[in-house]
Amino acid sequence: MRLTHDILLGLLAVIFLISGAMKLSGSSKGLQGTREVNIKDPIGRLIGLIEAVAAIGLIYAIKFPEDLIGWLANLVLWIEMGVAVFAHSKANKMKSSIPTIVLLLLLSVVLVIA
Repeated sequence: MRLTHDILLGLLAVIFLISGAMKLSGSSKGLQGTREVNIKDPIGRLIGLIEAVAAIGLIYAIKFPEDLIGWLANLVLWIEMGVAVFAHSKANKMKSSIPTIVLLLLLSVVLVIA
């Protein structure tokens, strides 16, 4: 079970690190998802910063599974994805929220099997 947990943490860390870095860079492609749901670019960059820092927390959790940092990083990303699903719903863009829902489910699995 520990191996599955670590593999999921690694996968999520890579996804959120790349996503966060793209948003932080301010590139049009990186901010496309936030612009799609009417979130201003400075808030989109803040979201990217949160994703990148939390991804580093997930990597830390692989090395030090007993520390609270990994659980908190997972929880922060879980809340962020929940808010993202809400933002997509409010903007009537639920089709584009499918990746967000998948990430939310994977984060939920990691929280449960931790």
